[in-house]
Amino acid sequence: AVARGCGGFWRRVWQCGAGVPALAPRGQRAVACNARGGAVPAGKSGIASWVPVVGLEIHAQISSNSKLFSGSQVQFAAPPNSLVSFFDASLPGTLPVLNRRCVEAAVMTGLALNCSINKKSLFDRKHYFYADLPAGYQITQQRVPIAVNGSLSYSLCIDNKMSQMVTKTVRIKQIQLEQDSGKSLHDDTRSQTLVDLNRAGVGLMEVVMEPDMCCGEEAAAAVRELQLILQTLGSSQAVMAEGQLRVDANVSVHHPGEPYGVRTEVKNINSVRFLAKAVDYEIQRQIEELENGGTILNETRAFDSKLGCTVPMRDKEGKQDYRFMPEPNLPPLILYDAKSLPANMNHQQVVNIDWIHERLPDLPSVKRAKLVEQYGILPEHSFTLLNEDGLTEFFENVVKQTQMKPKKVIGWILNDLLSYLKQHSLTAKESPVSSFLLAELLNLLDKKEISSTAAKQASTFLILLYVLAELWKAEGKTCLEIVKEKKLELLQDEKELEQICQAVIDGQESEVTMTVVG
Repeated sequence: AVARGCGGFWRRVWQCGAGVPALAPRGQRAVACNARGGAVPAGKSGIASWVPVVGLEIHAQISSNSKLFSGSQVQFAAPPNSLVSFFDASLPGTLPVLNRRCVEAAVMTGLALNCSINKKSLFDRKHYFYADLPAGYQITQQRVPIAVNGSLSYSLCIDNKMSQMVTKTVRIKQIQLEQDSGKSLHDDTRSQTLVDLNRAGVGLMEVVMEPDMCCGEEAAAAVRELQLILQTLGSSQAVMAEGQLRVDANVSVHHPGEPYGVRTEVKNINSVRFLAKAVDYEIQRQIEELENGGTILNETRAFDSKLGCTVPMRDKEGKQDYRFMPEPNLPPLILYDAKSLPANMNHQQVVNIDWIHERLPDLPSVKRAKLVEQYGILPEHSFTLLNEDGLTEFFENVVKQTQMKPKKVIGWILNDLLSYLKQHSLTAKESPVSSFLLAELLNLLDKKEISSTAAKQASTFLILLYVLAELWKAEGKTCLEIVKEKKLELLQDEKELEQICQAVIDGQESEVTMTVVG
C-alpha cells in the first residue's frame, strides 16, 4: 500500500502491462550493465548511444531503543498505535528532545563513509500535509546536515563472472538526521485508509549519493555494500524486508556530451534485487520513449515487482514548496573533537568525534582483505562469506575445529552447506548443522575414515553429501554415529573384506561358473 494521496494509483498499476511499451527480455536489453563504464548502445533508431545516470537517496532506520525526539520505544510489528508519545502525536505544548544515540550513529556512519563531520549542524522543518504526519511537517537537516562530502567504494562482477571483479566509487553528498513518518494502510475493499503512528518519529539517516552510477547492477552493489557497513557498525540493522532500509532511485538518460536528461524518481524500493530491476527497466523505458519521439516527465514512479515495471504515482512538474524553515525548538547541534573539547566539559554530555572514530570496527572491505590474507581463499569467496548473514563466523569456527585446509573448507561451505541453507531459506546462524558437526565430518574425510579408492573420488563426494543430508535430518547424532550406522566407514580389516567378497561370489554362482568356464 503506498501511493500518497493517489486515488488512481492502483488503476495505473493495473494498466501497467498495457500502457507501458513492451521491453526486450532482460538478457537482450540495452541496459546491460557495463562494469568497465561507458554508454548504453543505440536502440532501434541506430542514433548515438545513450548515457544512463543513476543517483540514490537511501533512508536507513537508526538502531536505537527510542525515537529521535521522544522516549517512545522502537519495535518492529508492535500492535498499531501502541508506541506513540504525546510528541509523536503532535499534541500542543510538546517539545523535541534529541536522542544522543541517534547522533552517535550518524557520526559513526559518516566516518565510515569518509565524510567530513560538521561540528555544527542545524535542524529544519519540512512542511507537507499527509495523514501519517500529524505535525504537518518533518524535522530534518536541509541547510547544514551532520555529514558531507564522503565516498563509498563497492565491487561488482564483469560479465557476471565472480572471478573478474572491478571496484567503483560513488560520492556521498550528505548524511542527514530526520524523523520517519507514520504508516498509511490503504484498505481498497472498504475505500478507507488506516494510520499507524508507531513509526512516526523513528530516527532516520538519509544518505544522499551523487549520480555516479549507470545501471541497476551498480546501484544494487552500492546499496548492498552500504547495508553491510551499517550492519557492521550497528548504526542500523538495515533489514530491507522490515522497512529499515528504503531506496529512492533518480534515473535519467542523455546522449554523450549533452546535458543530463529529465529525471524520474522511483520511490520506496525495499529490495536490492528489485532496485536493480527497477533502475534497468526505467533506463530502458526512457530510451524507448525518447527514440519513439516522446518526452520524459519529471515524475515520481513506483516499481511493481509482480509486473516487473515502474508505474507513475504523481508528477513533479509543479515543484512542491516545502517551506523549509529553521526548527525553533532545537538549538544547533554542536559536536566536538579532541582539540575543541573544553577541559571542564562533562564528557557524557557531548559527542566526541575522535572518540567514535577510534572505536570504529573493521569495515567489510578490511574484513574481506583479512580473510583472503589469513586463509588463502579467493577474493570472490570473501564477498560471499560477508554477504551471507553469519557465514564468516561459521567458516572461521569450522577452520578452528578441523585439520582440513581452509581452501578445501570454503568449498564445502559455499558449494554444499550454503545450497542446503538456501533450499530451506535459512541463514548460517539458523543452520541445523553446527560448525562443530561440519568440522567433525571434514575431519573424518581428512583422516580417510570416509573414503573410496583414488579412482572414485566422486564416490567420496557423494558419501559426504549423504552424511550432510543425514545430519540435516538427524537429531543429536554425530557424524561418526551416522557413518557407522549407515556403514560408510572405510574397511581396513582384511578378514572382513574377504567375507564380503566371498558373500558376493556365493550369491552369484552362475555368473562365477560362466566366467570360470569361459
